[in-house]
Amino acid sequence: MNNTIKKIITHNGSFHADDIFSCAAVSLTLEKKGEDFEIVRTRDEEVIASGDYVFDVGGKYDETMNRFDHHQRGGAGKRENGIEYASFGLVWKKFGTELCGSAEAAKMIDERLASPVDAFDNGIDLVELKRGVYPYMIQFAFTAMEPTWREKDLNNDDMFKKSVEMAKMVLKREIKHAQDALEADKAVREIYEHAEDKRIIILDKDYPSDFLENDFPESFFVVYPRSDGTWGAKTVRPEADSFRNRKDFPSAWAGLRNEEAAEATGVPDAIFCHRARFMAVARSREGAIKLAELALES
Repeated sequence: MNNTIKKIITHNGSFHADDIFSCAAVSLTLEKKGEDFEIVRTRDEEVIASGDYVFDVGGKYDETMNRFDHHQRGGAGKRENGIEYASFGLVWKKFGTELCGSAEAAKMIDERLASPVDAFDNGIDLVELKRGVYPYMIQFAFTAMEPTWREKDLNNDDMFKKSVEMAKMVLKREIKHAQDALEADKAVREIYEHAEDKRIIILDKDYPSDFLENDFPESFFVVYPRSDGTWGAKTVRPEADSFRNRKDFPSAWAGLRNEEAAEATGVPDAIFCHRARFMAVARSREGAIKLAELALES
């Protein structure tokens, strides 16, 4: 254990997802190294200058000195897709690979979490308002952690630290999901390469298989084991961000269960077809494969 206490510094006052996730990422990095640290929220320039890690304050970006601000004139650069870096993205760019164990996993989390947080912090809108409702994003969860004007008994610094603990949990789970998704990608690609009929991909585990949309245009259905012992067959979407299917299950099956599902499909152990026709379930592997084959022929 390193007995030197590292000083993590960000601004005081109100807080946002950007500085919260920056603090979470730095904290996890130091915890992984077994180093002690303290979190200081201030705008005092002398205190800021003494910090080991400084983000979202200080007016400087220099990753070699662990300075990660983006408010200075000219900002701190942009990604290839045009999204400007905020502090979280800058911190993640330096420490993400170390935390994830691979550049591939770190890139996934930058695209899924750091980029949206940075975009929001820099005033870049990534969503189109529809039906008069704005999506509830993770940024709003942290806004809810700030004391309201009536809550005189709550302290901003205390709520910031609680928010950091929340963000650490989210970040650890995202890291785990990214790592396991890469393992799934490898396994599914191998299964795909050996599949006789690439229109129906039969998995031996319930791997995430969303990447099939982009990389395997000839695949229509995925058959997989479910946690309750049954087997599912699900459709493949034409694009990852689409709610459409390359091919639906038959409309006559929609919403049916148990005996009705078995009778309509002709598969004795069929037990369910989702009313949106993107998933069907049977009690056996063979039954799920048959459901996919019938849907393919319909």
